[in-house]
Amino acid sequence: MTHPLRPRRTIAVTGAAALLATVLVPTATAADDDPATLDDLIISEYVEGSSNNKALELYNGTDGAIDLSGYAVEMYFNGNTDAGLTIDLEGALSAGEVFVLAHSSAAAEILAQADQTSGAGFFNGDDAITLTKAGVVVDSLGQIGTDPGSQWGAGLTSTADNTLRRKPDVCAGDTVTTDAFDPAAQWDGYATDTFGGLGSHDTSCGAGDPVEPDPGDGDPVEPDPGDEDPVDPGTCTDESTAIGAVQGSGTASSMVNETVTVQGTVVGDFQHEGSFDGYYVQDAGDDDPATSDGIFVYAPDGADVDAGDAVRITGTVSEYYGMTQITVADLLECGVATLPAPVQLELPVTDYEPYEGMLVSFAEELTILEYFEYGRYGEIVAGYGQETARQYQPTAVHEPGSPEAEELLAWNLAHRITIDDGRGDQNPAVLRHPNGEPFSLTNTFRGGDTLSDVTGIIDYRFSEWKIQPTEGADSTATNPRPAVPEVGGTTTVASFNVLNYFTTLTSQDADARGADTAAELERQQAKIVSAINEMDADVVGLIEIENNGDVAVGNLVDALNAAAGEDRWAFVSTGVIGTDAITTALIYQPAEVSPVGDFAVLDSDEDPRFLDEYNRPALAQTFTDDVTGGQVTVVVNHLKSKGSSCAAAGDPEDPDGQGNCNGVRTDAADALGDWADADPTGTGTEDVLIVGDLNAYDKEDPIEALTADGFVDLLLEHQGEYAYSYVFDGMLGYLDYAMASVSLAPQVTGAAAWAINADEPSVLDYDMSFKPDAQDVVFAADPYRSSDHDPVLVGLDLAAPDTTAPELEVAPETTWIWPPNNTWVTVHTAVSATDDSGAEPAVTLVDATVTEDGKGHRGAIEVVSDSEFRLRAAPQAVYTLTYEATDAAGNSTAESVSIMVGKPPKQ
Repeated sequence: MTHPLRPRRTIAVTGAAALLATVLVPTATAADDDPATLDDLIISEYVEGSSNNKALELYNGTDGAIDLSGYAVEMYFNGNTDAGLTIDLEGALSAGEVFVLAHSSAAAEILAQADQTSGAGFFNGDDAITLTKAGVVVDSLGQIGTDPGSQWGAGLTSTADNTLRRKPDVCAGDTVTTDAFDPAAQWDGYATDTFGGLGSHDTSCGAGDPVEPDPGDGDPVEPDPGDEDPVDPGTCTDESTAIGAVQGSGTASSMVNETVTVQGTVVGDFQHEGSFDGYYVQDAGDDDPATSDGIFVYAPDGADVDAGDAVRITGTVSEYYGMTQITVADLLECGVATLPAPVQLELPVTDYEPYEGMLVSFAEELTILEYFEYGRYGEIVAGYGQETARQYQPTAVHEPGSPEAEELLAWNLAHRITIDDGRGDQNPAVLRHPNGEPFSLTNTFRGGDTLSDVTGIIDYRFSEWKIQPTEGADSTATNPRPAVPEVGGTTTVASFNVLNYFTTLTSQDADARGADTAAELERQQAKIVSAINEMDADVVGLIEIENNGDVAVGNLVDALNAAAGEDRWAFVSTGVIGTDAITTALIYQPAEVSPVGDFAVLDSDEDPRFLDEYNRPALAQTFTDDVTGGQVTVVVNHLKSKGSSCAAAGDPEDPDGQGNCNGVRTDAADALGDWADADPTGTGTEDVLIVGDLNAYDKEDPIEALTADGFVDLLLEHQGEYAYSYVFDGMLGYLDYAMASVSLAPQVTGAAAWAINADEPSVLDYDMSFKPDAQDVVFAADPYRSSDHDPVLVGLDLAAPDTTAPELEVAPETTWIWPPNNTWVTVHTAVSATDDSGAEPAVTLVDATVTEDGKGHRGAIEVVSDSEFRLRAAPQAVYTLTYEATDAAGNSTAESVSIMVGKPPKQ
């Protein structure tokens, strides 16, 4: 990618005055007044990120240290007036310092700043929080006793999925917990999983607090060098301080706040607009492998330089959120030098500190693993897996809590590196493809594509080691977009998580979850319609569709039919199901299949193990294949997610890596298996297909519960251990299932996920919330990134119902007994049965009777076995034996024979 550069200057910037001109000074109350101290602690930062990325930062703006032993954080879940979780704080907090309370399973960037952690289920965006001292509230967030739906506020300043930082001029805690809450009044908002501000609080309230930069806007706040006299930089031939000496062998420089002069070659230029306002300089080295030979030079509005320039830099040393840098006060240009050869690195790199600020290269082949932050921040994560080119969720391939699962997680984290785009701003108009060219519809990438010769500068920003590329990597489209999987069969069933398809816009109702505007809805619908019509499944179970009666599903079916140019699709009319904003639905092609009987719903009323307060009710409908006559009951599901707490249900976070709500999901799955096996639609069909988003990887407890009920995991059966439909934190697995009952499994011809979403960067989706116009146009009305989950397809050869009864023949060895002398006679029968299925029918003796002539002749019969009888030769007695043959479909045939006592007729 080519960026516009400022005109190159030829006059060096000299003197401390140039440095002072670049310093950003925090707002003060008055020129001669000290900022007022706070009366007590305040909540200074709130992180409600993805999964367990949850944290609270507390700031001590008083003029003395505070013992935290009397303080507690209380969390009020879902509008309750009683705290669902109370965490007593520990330790002490000095004046002007912060204390971070974090979830124990939060991201490494959060845990690096954490002073105290807890594994209990933390808050969501609709939960109120208080900070108390001896039971008295000193600060709060939210409104106790009120459930706002999903969040307070809107946009980036909402309490859901965002980071909130207390505004610098907020000088007292909010002790009123029952009033209406508007976070925008006292908080600044940042995007999901913004962690860079944790560990410091920029405020105009407390005395003596450090002034730190705001990582959200990318503009560094540099240290004020004060009134120090400028140091003569000398000439390009004079001695200089080795960069390795400035960096030192530890995590921080020992020369912070000192003025130094270094000399070297510019190895990375990041002065362009939206970047870092500086460049990286590397010298010949100090022969100490523990010290880095490169450093970042912060030079806003300074002289423009190019990679390869030899420069002599004088400036002040500082630590910028863990990265050592020099703020330039004087620059001398010393000609042009040969760029040093990049240091060759291989994963895992146990310590990046010796390479901070240096030019490096990963020659090994790396796989693109994660791209969640690509559209907003231009970042991707690359690396490789333990046994595969890509990394997998530990509980997708190993038993939860096993040593193998723990080892795999450690491997995954060690064998990856974040590749940045050399920018500090958000949502750039032009995204940088890893190959160095602009990202576009014709120059895109997918998860699983490979990179080699990744070259750039190692630096440390936002609590993470990253490589800032200086040239394009060699990029190979190893994972091209696939066609719809061929799954065979006469009937196809699919499941598809449509990622909050709402006809109610969020601009109309803050509780809506999908498109913000009509334009977004049009884009979202176009992608979903393209995907479903291209799949062309006979039945599709939908997940995450708005629970507004039949409005959303009806709207989608109308759009599908309009795109198809015919009335190809219909839906099962259910009305509102459950209480959640999203639900499940079923659509089908009437020319291929027909619903049989009524739909059925599994909820808490049906089985108390199935908590529909957390899970979406399961929806079942039986369908008949209009060609073969075979039937299948499709059950579509959406179990509770891992991302929010179920502490109120007595289900804490699972310690074995299965996330929140594992017990709630497991109980629901156990109830689901029993219900699905018990003919929920009352049609008599034993062939059942469970589909949908079960929010559990395939080695986790909920899936074990279903397999214990006899259901077969079809992706595992037909695709193997490394099937996937979802990417989270750069690791693969599948949350989207097709599970067949014992009777249906032999009729399955194939099952596969269609990889159209999980492997695609989200910048291709419908959402326009954060995209500049130049990104908005990178859109196509095609199936790719129509959701974040891949659809799953199943092929079935549904057998026509067997209505043919078996054939049965019964032949006694004799039909006459003579003479009638009242003695006992043994008689045997020969029985044979056949069925058109080829399987042997079950044959039973159902009756053995004697009929007398009414003259007092008494017969008697004794059954020795199904084929042997003892009969009394009573005059004129008639014995009748009745057999029944029944096939596997329940069809039966009865056959009777008679044996009479008397003289056989003449032949």
